[in-house]
Amino acid sequence: MIETRDGYAPQKPETLAAYLSGIPAVRGILGGTPERWSVDEVGDGNLNLVFIVKGPSGGVAVKQALPYVRLVGESWPLPLSRAHYEHMALTEQARLAGALVPEIHHYDETLALIVMELLEPHIIMRRGMIAGVQYPKFADDISTFMARTLCLTSDLTLTADRKKAMIAAFAGNTALCKITEDLIFTDPYRVAELNRWTSPQLDPYAARWREDGDLKVAVSRLKLKFLSSAEAMLHGDLHTGSIMLTPEDTRVIDPEFAFIGPMGFDTGAIVANFLLNFFAQDGHEKLPGARDHYRDWVLGTLEQIIGLFHGKFLQLWRQNPTGDAYPPSLFQGAEGEARLEIERKAYMDRLWTDTVGFAAAKMIRRILGLAHNIDLEWIEDKDRRATCEARALTLARDMMVHAERYPAIQSVTGAARRMRQEMTRY
Repeated sequence: MIETRDGYAPQKPETLAAYLSGIPAVRGILGGTPERWSVDEVGDGNLNLVFIVKGPSGGVAVKQALPYVRLVGESWPLPLSRAHYEHMALTEQARLAGALVPEIHHYDETLALIVMELLEPHIIMRRGMIAGVQYPKFADDISTFMARTLCLTSDLTLTADRKKAMIAAFAGNTALCKITEDLIFTDPYRVAELNRWTSPQLDPYAARWREDGDLKVAVSRLKLKFLSSAEAMLHGDLHTGSIMLTPEDTRVIDPEFAFIGPMGFDTGAIVANFLLNFFAQDGHEKLPGARDHYRDWVLGTLEQIIGLFHGKFLQLWRQNPTGDAYPPSLFQGAEGEARLEIERKAYMDRLWTDTVGFAAAKMIRRILGLAHNIDLEWIEDKDRRATCEARALTLARDMMVHAERYPAIQSVTGAARRMRQEMTRY
């Protein structure tokens, strides 16, 4: 049933200007009178309305939740409360990561609407990577964002009461979690009405994935971890479509899937999207080898991201030994600190193993599930697209079932390079 709420109505360009004129802070940013403002609905995502509003003095972005999945329609209801969790996550991320998220100007709980900083001349990162744009600051920025939002909301640095309060605050975001649980961990491995793939080229892959017992066990273990491991506050949808940037500035947007879950889900999403873009470059280059330099940048940047994240996370843990996990009183003196350092490394190894598995699940769902990446979707030649996708699927299957074969990011990037060279056709 579609949710109703007193006072709620989906905004339109002709109604939004009048609404914003009643918010002094927003009126001050835009300048002038509503008659002089331009309002354009620009949302191209799966769930929400997104407006760009500009006035004589400046602009704002407005995001409003719809009571259903926009990609599908009213047959798939979705609660408006997801805007509440997005606002809460953005507020916490701003506290932890500062200017790596957009500034919030206004939040309306009734309308499930957030007015935030207009990011210009920023573009969606996925579009930039399809075009072959390099982002020299991104590795440093995203590794900082992940290290701070994950480590500083975990039991490693939080007391148990604060951590449990955070779990309770996000516990109600069940509908968005349910989307993840079904679309990522379940539907690609069974017959599901909303599944789609490049057909008929990938029909044999879809059939094999539905019959692969080892793969089903591996993805079910990941789903169990997603369901039960309340490790830290996740963005929950941290892909290159949820990042707006320029070569000089990075902003992470759209945390409406935020909840308290396993850290490797966020880090795995970044790994997955860089690998998908790497494989997709063959479909976008005009001549064979024309994008070799960019492919090297993609994988090199991915290696930098993981290396920087690892170092920053450990540094935050060492500098903030304030959590109820691993209490300092148990690890005093040089011997105790040395033993704790060994355990820190083991912790990061476990987090990396989770990252490998979740990355694989993210890659598979973007090829055999409902919501796909434009990295691959924009490849017009279906045979070329299928070859790119088949390489990604084959690597992802091995990463998920045999995560132990990938002890470091270099083993993943090396395997991606080999897969591209050795697998010449789907």
